[in-house]
Amino acid sequence: MQKRETSADELIALILHGIEEVKGLEINLLDLRDIENTVCDYFIICNGTSNTHVNAIVNSIQKTVSKATQDKPWHVEGSENAEWILMDYVNVVVHVFQKQTREFYDIEGLWGDAKVTLVESSFNQ
Repeated sequence: MQKRETSADELIALILHGIEEVKGLEINLLDLRDIENTVCDYFIICNGTSNTHVNAIVNSIQKTVSKATQDKPWHVEGSENAEWILMDYVNVVVHVFQKQTREFYDIEGLWGDAKVTLVESSFNQ
């Protein structure tokens, strides 16, 4: 059976579902398509409350995406200390932070030209 191509929209929906399954916080979607020389089309950024929570978010994303598409991230980085784990799905890169690390690196600020969408979640109240 040939693996079918997953659209960016479908992949984003699966990733967001994975984040929300384990109550990931402050979810932002950055659309980078109108910015020249970017490494991908989208960033999804969220945070967890501890390294255990960050790892749970990453595991939930991987499980959700893999179950629906048989797809794995091309690359995962940062699992050792779980303060910032980057998951590279080629067109979509996911950044899962602990809150203080997210504030320090301020990815949203660095990519100020990107269209930012705050993903409303029942957990972000």
